[in-house]
Amino acid sequence: MAKTVRLDKFLADAGAGTRSEVKKFMQKGQVQVNGVTVKRPEQKVQPQDEVVLAGDIVCMAPEFEYYILHKPAGCVTATEDTRDKTVMEYVPSSRKGLFPVGRLDKDTEGLLLITNDGALAHELLSPVKHVEKTYYAVVSGIVTQEDVCAMEEGVDIGEEKRTLPARMEIICAVENISGEKNIPPQEQVDVPVRLDEAVPYSEIYLTICEGKFHQVKRMMEAVGKKVLYLRRISMGPLQLPKDLQRGCCRLLTKEEIAALKAHEK
Repeated sequence: MAKTVRLDKFLADAGAGTRSEVKKFMQKGQVQVNGVTVKRPEQKVQPQDEVVLAGDIVCMAPEFEYYILHKPAGCVTATEDTRDKTVMEYVPSSRKGLFPVGRLDKDTEGLLLITNDGALAHELLSPVKHVEKTYYAVVSGIVTQEDVCAMEEGVDIGEEKRTLPARMEIICAVENISGEKNIPPQEQVDVPVRLDEAVPYSEIYLTICEGKFHQVKRMMEAVGKKVLYLRRISMGPLQLPKDLQRGCCRLLTKEEIAALKAHEK
């Protein structure tokens, strides 16, 4: 954060309310800076200043915020949208400047990083960095070792160049379903997809280092499979926590932030 900042922005960034709300607090004489009541929202404050709101000390917000969201299906990866619910509506912060790092399709679930750290976002999304992203998928048909090899060599998804080499792990391949479908131990989150008992399906992990439009779906189509369910479970060193339910969002831990910073270098 800059060495000095407007008082209303300071309070809003610290979670005291919106700009208009904190201005009302000031008008009521509820804000003091270093023991002096301040009613001017444009007054500048510095890190060493003591700001008190309604008797409680307000700490300066950190320069950057980092959130991990378990994105549910049905919302779009955007800061705003006139038709659909956005991922930002799940973020428990009113701080301006937050944005999702990369994107997940509307029907795709899983890990999404949200921050206001533009430099870190650039590093994670830069094509030259080849940051790995791993997905868990349920796909139609039986995935074979030939498909695994095809992913390792890169597949044609209708662009000028083939995809970069990717790693695919077959979790299971089921010719037909008998009884209730079991999710493998690695994936304890319920999969909201109904499978026709007459149609074979496979469960896979796919790790890619690009971010092309609908890339996982197009890669699987290239080997004759259709993605029925897709969830991102990791991005670089960041893992989707097992206990973070769909639609839930939390701040990254210091350890998670440190891992991202180290990966950035």
